[in-house]
Amino acid sequence: MKVFVTGVNGQLGHDVVNELMKRGHIAVGSDIQESYNSVADGAAVTTVPYVSLDITNEEAVHQVITELHPDAVIHCAAWTAVDMAEDDDNVGLVRKVNVDGTRHIANAVKEIDVKMVYLSTDYVFNGQGERPWRPDDKNFAPLNVYGQTKLDGELAVSATLSKYFIVRIAWVFGLNGKNFIRTMIQAGKTHDTVRVVNDQIGTPTYTADLARLLTDMIETEQYGYYHATNEGGYISWYDFCVECYKQYGLTTTVIPVSTAKYGRSKAARPFNSRLDKSKLKEAGFAPLPAWQDAVSRYLKEANL
Repeated sequence: MKVFVTGVNGQLGHDVVNELMKRGHIAVGSDIQESYNSVADGAAVTTVPYVSLDITNEEAVHQVITELHPDAVIHCAAWTAVDMAEDDDNVGLVRKVNVDGTRHIANAVKEIDVKMVYLSTDYVFNGQGERPWRPDDKNFAPLNVYGQTKLDGELAVSATLSKYFIVRIAWVFGLNGKNFIRTMIQAGKTHDTVRVVNDQIGTPTYTADLARLLTDMIETEQYGYYHATNEGGYISWYDFCVECYKQYGLTTTVIPVSTAKYGRSKAARPFNSRLDKSKLKEAGFAPLPAWQDAVSRYLKEANL
């Protein structure tokens, strides 16, 4: 199977192309940069065919995808800087990337009649209550620009295609890029105490585990909406940090604080990021391992 992967210079795209190649698929990566810059542990990763592509350029997207004619497209590219998305100067660009870019890809995919995976987020929901969000929930009301544009991207895919997987994820961490674990480990090395919010609840997603699931998905025709994070229970960011420090061996004191007291964020964050993942089993997909195990594997591989 030939698979076109956008956003390969990010955490998820990096792991997706490597997982595809491990299984013997042909992976073609793309990103806006001129070259494939993904690295892990300071060393270049497996070389994959690469196409520099600005997904906001409709003509370029059409040309690349129709000429390449992959069997599936896994769309990992997105504007993910949540706070920066709130800046007036950035809102238009965020929409061009997350909405228009996604629509351009979906239109090209429709023309060649192949499968598409679109990565979305818990931020499409309003973040209220305590019940885990189900894939078929419709009470969206995103709290910020990022969430709204990812929701509009979902709608662009579902309105255009029938052979799609829309996969909502949360609290992502992986080897190739910045993430919560890397940030907190660095802070823990230089501070005696750190403050972490304890009233936002969800579950982390390790990109290496998610990449395996996405590859499983495109090998089937079990289309539709899914939620995918690691197993291991719902936690707060505070709980996440405490476990990371424990496994890494840091004795830094972690102080739990409310979102209101923590402040700092320009974009509103959801309090309820719980995602119901039961549909994965119902469709025959293996759940992701426990997040505690994922943290252990990540720390063994990451250069922290």
